[in-house]
Amino acid sequence: MTLYARFAAHLDAALDALEAEGALVAGLARSAVTVEPPRDPSHGDLATNAAMVLAKGAGTNPRALAELMVAKLGALDEVASAEIAGPGFINLRLVDQSWREELRAIADLGANYGRSTMGAGKRVNVEYVSANPTGPMHMGHCRGAVVGDALASVLEYAGYAVTREYYVNDAGGQVDVLARSAHLRYREALGEDIGEIPEGLYPGDYLIPVGQKLAKEQGDRFVGKPESEWLALFRETAVAAMLDLIRADLALLGIHHDLFASEAAVQKAKKPEAAEATLRARDLVYDGMLEAPKGETPEDWEPVMLPLFRSTRFGDDQDRPIRKSDGSWTYFGADMAYHFQKAEKADMLIDIWGADHAGTVKRIKAAVAALTEDKVEFDVKLVQMVRLLRGGEPIKMSKRAGNFVTLADVVREVGKDVVRFTMLTRKADAQMDFDFAKVVEASKDNPVFYVQYAHARIASLKRKVAEAGISGEADLNLLDAEDLELVRLAAQFPRIVASAATSHEPHRIAFYLYDLAAAFHAHWNLGNDRPDRRILIVNSPDLTRARLFMASAIGQIIANGLSIMGVTAAEEM
Repeated sequence: MTLYARFAAHLDAALDALEAEGALVAGLARSAVTVEPPRDPSHGDLATNAAMVLAKGAGTNPRALAELMVAKLGALDEVASAEIAGPGFINLRLVDQSWREELRAIADLGANYGRSTMGAGKRVNVEYVSANPTGPMHMGHCRGAVVGDALASVLEYAGYAVTREYYVNDAGGQVDVLARSAHLRYREALGEDIGEIPEGLYPGDYLIPVGQKLAKEQGDRFVGKPESEWLALFRETAVAAMLDLIRADLALLGIHHDLFASEAAVQKAKKPEAAEATLRARDLVYDGMLEAPKGETPEDWEPVMLPLFRSTRFGDDQDRPIRKSDGSWTYFGADMAYHFQKAEKADMLIDIWGADHAGTVKRIKAAVAALTEDKVEFDVKLVQMVRLLRGGEPIKMSKRAGNFVTLADVVREVGKDVVRFTMLTRKADAQMDFDFAKVVEASKDNPVFYVQYAHARIASLKRKVAEAGISGEADLNLLDAEDLELVRLAAQFPRIVASAATSHEPHRIAFYLYDLAAAFHAHWNLGNDRPDRRILIVNSPDLTRARLFMASAIGQIIANGLSIMGVTAAEEM
């Protein structure tokens, strides 16, 4: 058991004892009780808000409850002192041996340090990327892809059963445009001079191989034929080819989905009808008139009777139509049915969307709540676009014009690790600049380099210690207060993973790794001016072994965190 988990258990035991003694009301909810580092390190090693959280339900004041808890916690062998701060917070100082034992735990658990069972096998569907299958991946898709994939990894590390899903929008008008574009390239492959690509079609060269494939397989049988004869075939062929491109592009980032769900298949399986029937049975769909859009006059607006979902009952601004006037499904109606399908095999749904979809969050959350009767949790993470720069100058891209910056081009230029780590160096809903020059800088200001360099430096240290002929068991009692400060930060990794999983924010791993790397580099640099602070001291093998053990533990945590992020832990740089 890791240190923070152990002290959470100590805290539970202390509260259980107070309940048994009749000093605390039994059965109080403890979900909001935390054990974490105090904001000011001078206050101690650990802090808990237990007395603040539980006092009201216990019918007492926080300080009075804190006094009872301090008596219990202060008696623990691992606790050097327990003090009450402010209105009832409890600060604990631990004996140095606790931190040395945590170093042993890091070494013993290795790649599993920070892994937990907090998810208890709960089924989570994480849907991410889900770009329209109309071309290769571009950098507009990259950030959501990395955030979704890293989040899925964090959740798996925390004990959830995760399904990585990609939703293929293959039933809308954009795939018909794709089919028409492929037909043009098909005619070109048969020798026709197609001239300039007409406005409204996809002009990218990536459709040339699709046209060539169709020409080889079909000959000239669809030249000059009405669209009704070839549209379905060309659509199916083009979408399949685009998905192959998309899978290949995502593979360059180390991303592989468990499931590619088809919008066309959802509709073929009558999921929208099933969703509508379910909601009508609960009086959550009714036939009614939409209000006129703002700014429209009665003369401009012709009211139409439509099936409306009562989304206002779930916090939305207005009820939403699930079908159009011609009876076909609205985008919302189709999306609602897709989420209904996902919810059949999950306890929690998480969608990673571009920030331009912010306006649809309320209505989909309302639909999931209604369809699952609030039994399936649902979260949407919005991801801001990335602004591409080269040496500070913006790079323009336009998918329709065919001159967009592809994800594959970026990965080939700067590498998978740089792309993945960089995409997690800011909160997903914050704006981000990706400058091709800066992301490959070998400097402290480049988090990718700084964290990987820390791991590479530790790997190099291990090699140098071996070359010096120093080996054997480490006496961790030789680690002093300055060494143990680094261990205090290292011991936070399991709680960082847990908080990233709970909040659905994988960037917390990247932030923590940067702080840990910075602390390690600072510790290393002490040796530049103070030889006694060096890790490798040839004429002091005992101290070298102890400090190497500590450094190796730091390297293990960095490797674990990078693995969650899908980034390689560099052995040399």
